[in-house]
Amino acid sequence: MAFPGMKIPLKTKRTRGNEDGQALVEFALVLPILVLLLIGMMEFGLLLYNQQVITNASREGARFGIVSRNPRWDVNQISAVVDNYCLNHMITFGSGTPLTVGPTTGGPHPPASAAAFQDTLTVVVEFQYDFLILPNFLADLAGGLNLRAETTMLYE
Repeated sequence: MAFPGMKIPLKTKRTRGNEDGQALVEFALVLPILVLLLIGMMEFGLLLYNQQVITNASREGARFGIVSRNPRWDVNQISAVVDNYCLNHMITFGSGTPLTVGPTTGGPHPPASAAAFQDTLTVVVEFQYDFLILPNFLADLAGGLNLRAETTMLYE
């Protein structure tokens, strides 16, 4: 029963426990996943960039080797062009030059210096990519990756 002058509350306000730290706890749970995704994107971006660099290096080496010249460039000179390209463009934080370059010619495989017009020159570049940012975590899953690029062109 209501008496004159008495106010009846329409809603009763219930108070829950203290929720001050809820956002902080949720952020702490999600942060490792976000950091892992961000670092993973950077890592695989570097991997794909290095793959593109060794592909371009194999093209540069093949193009250098097939250009009409007497005598032809030898394997060491072609390898030097590929190594120089990779050293100037590749993003690696390791030490040394982890490249293996193998120019070969088509047909009965004469030496590159004796190759004739329309013989083929194949330049193969291989690179062992070790993960840089998450090496221990990713090495357990996949180890390093062998990147490989091969380019074949005809002698001019």
